[in-house]
Amino acid sequence: MLMYIEYFFVFMFLSGIWVFVSKRKHLLLMLLSLEFIVISLFMGLMIILKFYNYENFFTMFYLTFSVCEGALGLSILVSMIRTHGNDYFSSFNIMQC
Repeated sequence: MLMYIEYFFVFMFLSGIWVFVSKRKHLLLMLLSLEFIVISLFMGLMIILKFYNYENFFTMFYLTFSVCEGALGLSILVSMIRTHGNDYFSSFNIMQC
């Protein structure tokens, strides 16, 4: 039973990586796929910690850093939309900054 759950989380992680790579021109979809990867890793971490009877205190640190990552990504998204009008990387010129 545990083997199937591990395969499920590996599938979730790899599908999040695939979406991240395939939607690389759109910043909002990249941020959503990063959050999906973070959630899949969190769920896998919870299952592993429960299986080995460890403390779940480490998950609070993980969630704190993932919230900081999400807030940083959203602030970059808002800054990019304010300066360039959209969140497509094709309209973003690095020489303009």
